[in-house]
Amino acid sequence: MLMQPNNPLHGINLENILTYLLEHFTWEELHSKIRINCFCNNPSIQSSLKFLRKTPWARKKVENLYLRTKSKYL
Repeated sequence: MLMQPNNPLHGINLENILTYLLEHFTWEELHSKIRINCFCNNPSIQSSLKFLRKTPWARKKVENLYLRTKSKYL
């Protein structure tokens, strides 16, 4: 397995990112931070993963929020 020291998301999958964010925020808070409908219309991890996997711009916003949140709580 290749090491990627400059990639802080290496080895972390999208489901882990979303689960981590939900430990710190409610669905409503996530929606207020990232305005995407999968966080406000019948939100669930599975439906959000489905949307985020096929929507690169939304996934990038979620990853960025994860990195900001992770650095805040370290």
